[in-house]
Formats: sequence, C-alpha cells, structure tokens
Amino acid sequence: MVDVTVRGAGIFGLSIAWTCARRGARVRVIDPFGPGAGSSGGLVGALAPHVPENWNAKKAFQFESLIMAEAFWKQVEATGGVSPGYGRLGRLQPIADARALELARQREETARELWQGKAEWRVVPEDEVGAWCPPSATGHVIHDTLSARMHPRRAGAALVAALAVMGVEVQAEAEHAGRVVHATGVAGLEEISRALGRTVGNGVKGQSALLRFDAGDVPQIFADAVHIVPHADGTLAIGSTSERDYDDPTSTDAALDDVIDRAMRAVPVLHGAEVIERWAGVRPRAKSRAPMLGAHPLHPGQFIANGGFKIGFGMAPKVAEVMADLVLEDRDTIPEDFRPEASL
Repeated sequence: MVDVTVRGAGIFGLSIAWTCARRGARVRVIDPFGPGAGSSGGLVGALAPHVPENWNAKKAFQFESLIMAEAFWKQVEATGGVSPGYGRLGRLQPIADARALELARQREETARELWQGKAEWRVVPEDEVGAWCPPSATGHVIHDTLSARMHPRRAGAALVAALAVMGVEVQAEAEHAGRVVHATGVAGLEEISRALGRTVGNGVKGQSALLRFDAGDVPQIFADAVHIVPHADGTLAIGSTSERDYDDPTSTDAALDDVIDRAMRAVPVLHGAEVIERWAGVRPRAKSRAPMLGAHPLHPGQFIANGGFKIGFGMAPKVAEVMADLVLEDRDTIPEDFRPEASL
C-alpha cells in the first residue's frame, strides 16, 4: 500500500518524499534515470538569499526555507548517515563603488527588520575578513550570515540514504498509487507547454566547474556574477552560466572557461588550482520565475512541484513542507505567486 507517489528524484522530489515519510506516509519514488540525474546532480550548491529589500512572498518563503535548512539537513544526515556537505558559513561580496557601498549599508538596516535577527547582512572592511576576502574596489565587502553551502550530489545521496532507512527506495518504474506528485523538472514543464500550446516554462542551461582546492570552512563568495563555493570535501565549485539558447545541453565550452577566469580574477589564490570536473545541465525555470507548486494543470487530482531553477536547493525544505501539508492534509499554504496559474 502506498499513500504518496513522487515522480522525479531531483531535489524537490526527494525532499517531498522525505518530509511525507517523516510524517508517517507510505511513499514511493519513481525516476527512470535515477536520483539526481538532472540539474540536481550539479556541482555548485550555493544556498544564498535574495537581497533584503522590496520584500515579497517569494523572498519571505526563501528566507524561511534557508532558516529551516540547518535542522532539515541535520535530520537527514542523522537518519541516513550520509553528510550532505551542508554548512551555514555565510557569503562575501565585493562592493564596486561608492553608490553600491551606500546601497549595501542601507540594506544593513532592512536586513535587521526583514531577517528578524536570525541572520545578518553587514558591510565590513576587507582586513576584518582576512586572507579569504575577495579584492574589493571600495575596501569593503558585504558579509551575510544567511547563505549556506552544500554539495548537491552529496545532498541527493544523503536524502536517498535517509529514505532507504525509512523503507523508501527510488525505483526506475512502478505503478502510481495514492496521491501523485510530479517533480519532473524540465521534462514536466515541456509536457505542460506542449499540451497547452504555449510556454509555461523552459530549461536554462548552466555550466559549472569543480576545482581541487581545500579552502576550509570559509564563506562562499559571489563576485563578478560568479558563485565560488568551497565544499566540505576539499573541493571548490564555480558557476554558473545561464543560457536560454543552446544546442547541446550537456557540453561545456568557452562560456565555462570565462566563468573560471572570472572566478580566478575575483579570488587570485585560486590560480593554478586543478579543474577536476566540468559540468553542464539544464535547470527548470517556470514562466513566473517562482517554483510551480500545487494542483497539476494536466492531471486532475494530482500535484506538481517544479521550477526550482537556481534556488531549488535553498527552497527545498520549505517546498517539501508546504507540499506535504497539501498532499497529506489538504492544507493549502502555498503563496499565490507559486501556484501553476501564475505561469499559465
């Protein structure tokens, strides 16, 4: 007997399966390609917030999810015995000029209110940060304590291990039973677009790289539109591109070379580090740019969780919570902007 069938073993599907199983549901996960086969099998793992201003439902949802993440991943690791590589170590951002410095200081004030004292957004001098600080034209950087890192593949493996302890295996094929959640990424968005004859979402290609460089437990860096994320296993991830037009979804090219070059200019200590993997994949982006959560537009009585795009890992704990509320308890706490109707 199965209460919930989850189609898709990416970060949304696995997190929803885990949360439902923890609430006592009998869960089945189906993915013909295996866990983390799509964009959830990438490299970067930057769990970073939106800027603390112009507050809206999406920013509030993401903030709650980032705050939930530490307990969420701690329980996953404790259950399955596999580390997701999670660490809330913060983020550094160089400040380019006087105008950006003034804006960053204004955001110190709004962060105190919007982040409720649970995290900080501070402007600090470079010498306060130390050797890991990225060069900054103003001599100051933004240091937020809300951002966290994780290794996407290890996070997926940690969820798979924890689900196995709960008696849930990822199956290549199986019958649907109970309530069905479609967390099928780009393929799911394309299915809806074809059926409706209009675009409700699309795939955006991203390229990233993994370096052999052990920076230790230091903040991630966001500089020159590049994420630089030191992982707990002694590697460091750099990413990523955002490509709407592409011929080969899994090939890397000069666009990734440019990302690597920009990262090394931003953090000169990385010069000479060995590139041990180059990765490319396609991330699901709903038309609304927010996650698509709620009743499935094509399958009556079934549900959808899609469109994580660049923030899927950061959103996953809260997405799993609201989807479990809906699927198991018929309790709808999904923000209006996240409903499928926002992209239809």
